[in-house]
Amino acid sequence: MDEQFLADRFEAQRGHLRAVAYRMLGSLSEADDAVQEAWLRLSRSDTSEVANLGGWLTTVVARVCLNMLQSRRSRREEPLDGHAPDPVASRGNESDPEQQALLADSVGLALLVVLDALTPAERLAFVLHDMFAVPFEEIAPIVERTPAATRQLASRARRRVQGKDTVPETDPGRQRQVVEAFLAASRGGDFDALLAILDPDVVLRADNAAVRMGASGEVRGARAVAGTFSGRAQAARLALVNGAPAAVWAVDGKPRMVFTFTIIQGGIVAIDMVADREHLSELDLTMLDG
Repeated sequence: MDEQFLADRFEAQRGHLRAVAYRMLGSLSEADDAVQEAWLRLSRSDTSEVANLGGWLTTVVARVCLNMLQSRRSRREEPLDGHAPDPVASRGNESDPEQQALLADSVGLALLVVLDALTPAERLAFVLHDMFAVPFEEIAPIVERTPAATRQLASRARRRVQGKDTVPETDPGRQRQVVEAFLAASRGGDFDALLAILDPDVVLRADNAAVRMGASGEVRGARAVAGTFSGRAQAARLALVNGAPAAVWAVDGKPRMVFTFTIIQGGIVAIDMVADREHLSELDLTMLDG
């Protein structure tokens, strides 16, 4: 098949493939990596007898994403820069319409946080079937299960998703109250107060720069996260990061680490620690009293 013709057909599918990968991975950069890998596999394959190239590419991207998700779970102790659902939208993102469309559509950050709690196979079955209407018969070979077992995977995932309110808190006043309560409990070593603020399935994530400063790449569960912060965060101060209440650790007036929070129904479901200097430089940051 003519390479340019093949490239044109791939480009026609790129938006769909990126959407699939983003919902699977919760990361725009990793989604792009998965799509690029799909192109490399396409360019090396004989697709002359492929009747549905879009379906073939969707399957390839799904397999790539499943491998990436499984790799994450096998190395939880390592920093996971790419996988955290873009917790802080930088000012530069506004120039990328495709990225804004992905981040602003019906799959919000809070739902991505919930999806991150699923097993890789559950997430793949749910995303492909419920979000992209891929038949279970086509999903089953990817997860190496029967269609009936694949249907059960999606059903379990659906119950978990439906059991969570996936609408994040958007009122700055209520957000600030939660962040202030979190900082007060952390500084005071009030473990029970921290547990009351944290969602039972809360996840704490750190970028590579934060890990190099001593943070764990990922911590899951309210008790583990509460133990991480109890009696600490003494130097963290309340701030607005791109308009949302957050916490900042600054040295000599320069931010060294930002803590952003995803809040649902008054509980913190995710905390992201950002220390990468380039990322920090892109943030609209205002220190607050408190």
